[in-house]
Amino acid sequence: MATTSSEGAKLAADDFDDSVSETAVSNATSQTSLRSSILAFHEENGRTYHTLSAGKYFFPNDAPEFERLELQHTLFLLTLDDALCLCPKKDGAKSVLDIGTGTGVWAIDYASAFPDAKVLGVDISPVQPIFTPPNCTFETDDVEKEWLWSQSFDFIFCRMIGGSIVDPAALIQKAFNKLEPGGYFEMTDMILPVASDDGTLKPDSHLVRMSHMTVEACKRFGRRIDLAPEYPAMFEAAGFVDVVVKKFKWPSNIWPRDKKHKEMGRWNFANIDSGLEGLTLALFTHALGLSKEETEALCAGARKEINNVRIHAYWTVSVVYGRKPE
Repeated sequence: MATTSSEGAKLAADDFDDSVSETAVSNATSQTSLRSSILAFHEENGRTYHTLSAGKYFFPNDAPEFERLELQHTLFLLTLDDALCLCPKKDGAKSVLDIGTGTGVWAIDYASAFPDAKVLGVDISPVQPIFTPPNCTFETDDVEKEWLWSQSFDFIFCRMIGGSIVDPAALIQKAFNKLEPGGYFEMTDMILPVASDDGTLKPDSHLVRMSHMTVEACKRFGRRIDLAPEYPAMFEAAGFVDVVVKKFKWPSNIWPRDKKHKEMGRWNFANIDSGLEGLTLALFTHALGLSKEETEALCAGARKEINNVRIHAYWTVSVVYGRKPE
């Protein structure tokens, strides 16, 4: 199994003089300047959630979440140098399945980039756009249930599904079974908790506390969000060969000196800042017994920390892919 990573290399922090306040990131990372065209159920705490197989996915499916997912997609493009994936199918495929497609932005981009590929996006929420490239279609389905598609695929893609699947190993096995020989499965997820290399992120910080609380809440729901480090072993157990692992750092804001990581931090700040309440409200109120007000207070503390250019925090993103033997 090959492993390459930017995780091991420490990111150097930029130098900010005294004229830059600890909460200067909001101005430097204006969401108005970042957002482009964003796609203009069950309601709780002012947010809406899916109803199909209710209780399986605890993150919203409303307009603010759509905007966050679009920001996150751009962040992935920055991370991967404009590639839509890392496995050899980055150069095109015949038949593609996108598991947990969300807004469908990845499936649409892949279909647009490779007109000869037939791309199917599947999600538990029917929130994808109606007008798509002719080679891109969407279905509303629960991928934890039996896969009834008659065709096989030569590329299956899955991104940021941690916390919404009871048994990732079973999902990986389903992907293996549905691939053509020689086909690839690529799976991307976050590794928690949030970290820093220089001690500027304290163990008792709101960000660290919220990371551990998120892990615990998902565990109580039986849908763990901390299993990404185990994906490579699950790939090999399912039968995949040539398994590759690549890890990347998403800075909390513009604190890195490196130009690429500074830009990634700019977008990740917008991604996290806009999503704190949506990513925690249902989890913390249902699984941990917190009130809406207590959760919002935690979010306010975390927001102050991700605004602080002197806290050099980052999230680790892991990309795993493997090939089904010929």
